[in-house]
Order: sequence, then C-alpha cells, then structure tokens
Amino acid sequence: MTPSRRELRVAILGTRGVPPRYGGFETFAGELSRRLATAGHDVTVYCRKNLYPGGEPTWRGVRRIDLPAVRHKYLETVSHAFLSAVHAVGQSYDCVIVCNAANAFVLPILRALRVPVAINVDGMERMRRKWNALGRLVYSVGEIWSVRFSDLLIADAEVIADYYRRSFGAEAEVIAYGSELDDHPESDVLGRLGLSSRGYVLYVSRFEPENNPLEVVMAWNRVRAEVPLVMVGDAPYAKQLVRSVRDAAGERTLFPGALYGADYATLQRHALIYVQATEVGGTHPAMIEAMSSGGAVLANDTPENREVGGDAVRFFSLGETETLSASLQEALDAPESLEALRRAARARAAALYSWDRVSERYMGILDLLSR
Repeated sequence: MTPSRRELRVAILGTRGVPPRYGGFETFAGELSRRLATAGHDVTVYCRKNLYPGGEPTWRGVRRIDLPAVRHKYLETVSHAFLSAVHAVGQSYDCVIVCNAANAFVLPILRALRVPVAINVDGMERMRRKWNALGRLVYSVGEIWSVRFSDLLIADAEVIADYYRRSFGAEAEVIAYGSELDDHPESDVLGRLGLSSRGYVLYVSRFEPENNPLEVVMAWNRVRAEVPLVMVGDAPYAKQLVRSVRDAAGERTLFPGALYGADYATLQRHALIYVQATEVGGTHPAMIEAMSSGGAVLANDTPENREVGGDAVRFFSLGETETLSASLQEALDAPESLEALRRAARARAAALYSWDRVSERYMGILDLLSR
C-alpha cells in the first residue's frame, strides 16, 4: 500500500474493538486500522473494556482506547459508542469513522465540534428478528440520523446503497469488505477437533435468529453423510436460541464456540462446504473469506448474498420451501463437482474483495473529508 500524501489522525468507534473478535465490524476495524497505520496515519480504535481485560495500549501500530459499556443486550453498543464519542471530541481527530447505524446518535456530538464523520451503516439492522419494537425504532431513527448528520454515508453493498437511495434520496459510497486470510498461519485446530481437510461442512455466524443456526442444524439432520457439521459461533444475548440449536443437533454436529485468528482461517481453508445462512445484512465477511479461501459456498438466497456470490456460489432457500438439505446432499454425493465452484469463488473474491483496495478507498475519502 502506498503511503498517503499527508498523515491523518483517524478514529474508529462503534465496534467491539481490536484485535478482531466476534463479528464483521470487528474484522473491518482490524483490517482497515492496521493498514491505515502502516500507511503512516495515526489511528485509534475504541474498544470495549470488558472484552479486552488487560489489553495492550497498541495493536499492530494502532492505538487502543478501552472504555466500559453497560452489559445489556440493548445498551452495550450505544453506551460504549456514547463514551467513545465523548472521549473523541477532545482528541483533535482529523476524521472519525462510526460503525453501525444504531450509533448515529453520536453524530450530532461530533458534528457540533466540527469533527468530520463518515458512518458505515452496515445492513438493514432493524429487520433482525432479535430486536423488539424499541430496538427496531432505534435503528429506524439511526438510519435517518445517519443520512442527516454524517458527512459521508458508506454502505458495504449496492443493495444497501439502493435502500438508502430509495428510502431517503441519499447517495452512499459503496465500499465492500476484504476477504484475505493469508496472513494467518495454519493452526492445529483440525487435530484438536478430530477433523480432516475437506472432511467437514462449516457454518460461521453469531447464533442469532436471522443467521438461522437452528434451521441449518435441522436441515443437516436430514442429510445422509459421515462428515460432521462444524458450527462456529456463539451469542452472549441469545442463550435460549443457543440451547435450542444444541438440543436439536445430533452427534454429527460439533460446537467449538467462537474461533478467531489462525484457528478460524484454518477451518475456512480446509472446509469441504461452507454454509452462509444469513438473511439480513450487506456484505458478510465470513462469506467472502470462504470464497477467498477456496470454499465451495452454499448461501441463503438473498439479494445481498447474490450480489457477493454471483455465479460462484450455489444458493438455497429456508423456511417452508427449505432446499438447504437437498443442496447439501447433492454436493456431498458429488464432491468432485465442487472444484469448479471453488476456482470461481476464489477468482471472484480476488477480483472484487481486497482489504488493500478497501483501505485505499477509505484513505481517499478520509483525505477529502479532512480538508
């Protein structure tokens, strides 16, 4: 990555922090922040103190600010974002990147002190089944405030940009996520879990209703196969769903919990099939990471997943017309047919999803915002 013409002081807030853990925004914050730092920028990422006990003050050249958050499903994100914004106003940042439309309430705070702000709105989060009426209202207001109070609206998929265009008449800069896992070495996770290369089916997502972990397990129970299904993920505020998923699973399903770094990358590289069952959101990092790793991807048939996967992914349906089990059975019965899919997926990921290109795009818009 070529150095920028001038050094900027940049902050990223609204995620759980770095090193990346838990989800897509954390991957985004980690990959972008370390590349900005390498390019010569002064970068700060605000982190949730409870998730990083004893955390180091820097990570890969990025300054970390650990702040507390209220440990509650509906308050953790917004409480941490508020404290992060209050801290940020006294730091003389050239620009701030806010993640998640739910955090748009901090935009007026930053704008009042003339801090240029870009917001990555993520997907249409209010559609997630986990939210009650209040949660959906917060996200609806967040969408409006994202448009009204940000200097720049960023979407990670054309589908999301089109939604903001149709709903608010607002134009969003479309910058997807990257997909590379090459900087992670191989780990011994296959041996620890009793797996072999190309000898398991992989699912990666938070165990939340709109990510359909229960539906995936139930579909898997209908499949005739000797290989296991590996369900990577967890959810701190969905304990009942987690129990339901585990109760529904048979002996051929493994639950290693949430895995990151080398363990996660190794599982992606060696999976026979990767299942993307999400129904809400924009570009899902785990899906493009599977494609980049040479994964044979089966994805839930949504506009967002079709935008990402194109003709390099096979699609299935859930609900009353569930076709996942049949898609899995077909793939497992003819594994040789997956090789062409793997090549196409890797080529598509390389052509469209690169963290270096993503970071170059962000450096360009941050440079313009800060002038």
